[in-house]
Parts: sequence; C-alpha cells; structure tokens
Amino acid sequence: MSQQAVKFAYWVPNVSGGLVVSKIEQRTDWGIEYNRKLAQLAEAAGFEYALTQIRFTAGYGAEFQHESVAFSHALLAATSKLKVIAAILPGPWQPALAAKQLATIDQLTNGRIAVNIVSGWFKGEFQAIGEHWLEHDERYRRSEEFIRSLRGIWSQDNFTFRGDFYRFDNYSLKPKPLGRPEIFQGGSSRAARDMAARVSDWYFTNGNSVEGIKAQVDDIRAKAAANQHSVKIGVNAFVIARDTEEEAKAVLAQIIDQADPEAVNAFGDAAKQAGRASPEGEGNWAKSTFEDLVQYNDGFKTNLIGTPQQIAERIVALKAVGVDLVLTGFLHFQEEVEYFGKRVLPLVRELEAKAQSVPTAEVA
Repeated sequence: MSQQAVKFAYWVPNVSGGLVVSKIEQRTDWGIEYNRKLAQLAEAAGFEYALTQIRFTAGYGAEFQHESVAFSHALLAATSKLKVIAAILPGPWQPALAAKQLATIDQLTNGRIAVNIVSGWFKGEFQAIGEHWLEHDERYRRSEEFIRSLRGIWSQDNFTFRGDFYRFDNYSLKPKPLGRPEIFQGGSSRAARDMAARVSDWYFTNGNSVEGIKAQVDDIRAKAAANQHSVKIGVNAFVIARDTEEEAKAVLAQIIDQADPEAVNAFGDAAKQAGRASPEGEGNWAKSTFEDLVQYNDGFKTNLIGTPQQIAERIVALKAVGVDLVLTGFLHFQEEVEYFGKRVLPLVRELEAKAQSVPTAEVA
C-alpha cells in the first residue's frame, strides 16, 4: 500500500441535471453561488481537488453547462487551498490558447489550476459545432500531442514541435506557470491507457470493481515503467453514505427506480457506441448496463454505498490495489460533501494509519 494518503476530488456540478440521469430530487444546483459555497465546504472537509466538466451540447438531461476554464477560475477565487481541474477538449481548444489561459490562472491562484484533457466521445457534439470528427485512436493521438505541446510551452523557451495535429516554431510563452500544472486524462481503452503510460500525470478510470481497477492499474503502471514514466490513478465513484446500509441502498434503489429511461437510453446509445469504437471494443461504457448508465461514469460500480465505515474500508481497499485518488459524485452535493468530510474521511485516515503501522514480515 502506498505511503501517501489517498486524495479526494469531487465532480463540480456545473451542469443541469446533476450527476444521475434520474427524476429523483437532487438538491444540487449548477449556478455559481451554489458552487462557490460547495467549493468552500469541500475545501474545509478535506477534499484536495474539484473537477469541472466540459460539454458544448448534450441531449440527455445535461443541456446547461458552464464553460470549464472560466468556471474553474471562479471557484479558485472563492477558495485558498483547493485545486481545480479544468476540462479541456482538443478540437475546440488549441494548445497555445489553453497553455496561455492556464498559465495566467496559475499565476493568479498561486499554482492551483490543473487540466483534464478530454479526448472526446460524443460525435453529435463535434458535428453540432462544426468540428472535424476523428476516429477513436486518432483522438488519443491528438490528445497526446496536445499534452506534449502544453508541457513544452510551459517548460521551454523557443519551443518547437512538429506533430500531425499541432506545430510550433520557436514559441516562448511568458509568463509561464509558477510550477507545472498537473495533467489528467480519462478513458478505459487501450489507446487511453497507453497514452497515460507515456505522458499524463494522472489517469481517471470509470467506476469498476476492485478487481477490475487492479487490472487497469497493473497494466498502466507496467507500461509506464517501460517508458520511464510514472502515472497516478483516480477512480470515479458515486457516493451514497448514510447512517445505515439499508438507508444507503434504499437511496440507490430510488435513484434507479426513478431513472429517466429516455435520457438514460439517449446517453447510453451515444456512450456505448463510443466505448465500442476502440479497436478492442473495451472503451468506457462498452459493457455498462442500464443501471450503470444512470450515473454517467459507472459510479455505482465502485460500490461506495453504505455506512461511513463500509465506505472507508472500500476506499482503503482501492488504495491497496493502487488507487491514488477517488473522484466523488453525490446526490445532494453540499450536504453530502460535508457529511463525507465529517464521517467518512476521518475513518479513511484512521485505517490508513493502522495499515502503515502493521510491520512487514522479514524476509529470511
């Protein structure tokens, strides 16, 4: 088990409809006042990161969504320690613009901006805004060039790069970021994992069982080691923490029972098509059921649903197989982030401390 404490992030609900495709009441709002208060609550609760989303258009209950970089800056301005990960989509964004935007925000917030490079899976979105649609593995090749460009711009003067998608000729960005903003990416396909093993600081995977996550972690870390690279792992999880297991399971049942079939199926059709578009047919959502798709990123699969003690034990089990960060979603964000900070996170830290204090067996 890693000596480092597992980190926590939360999905910023900067989108209408919350994070489940269900008609159940969600006391969550996509407006700035709600999200400023949420960021402050999360910071006080012990969360290290928040992740903003990016979607230019969507037809599955997520139509209203703020632009991620501007929204991230607003949340950073309302906090003092929290890092915010701004989602950026190659195609609509060019690396020169993204590098400059993020370097400026980094300067203004004392190094608290990070970036999530989203390779894109929703073909209808690209068509709607007149962006050229690339095939699955080509999108990851473009994202890798995007990341290499960001890194070069931020670290070098007279940066020159000759790629298939981006080119730079003696470009010097000033001012540069105070440090090197962390770069996140997601995906479950072979192309996504291989890209992470070459260039990314962090790899996000959809929710999964402990065994499924271990297989991904082992695969990525072995590939990264062969590339003389290291990458940290984050996993998506929808958290339902209640005083009793029965209460938590009842909430899950209500979410699924009140799922919006039209919205779930619209999302599922597009998402599964994207997941199966990888050459090996194993991208995100390729094997997701209707119930899985009620939460956009397979968050129910991670099974952080139960009492604080049960959830803390499952988080430490994830850490034991190599997870460095848990990316959390909630039904009622403000109340549940606060509850998580008071009731779950201290138990995680206790279990981590106990695990570190257990002496390892001596090898003869």
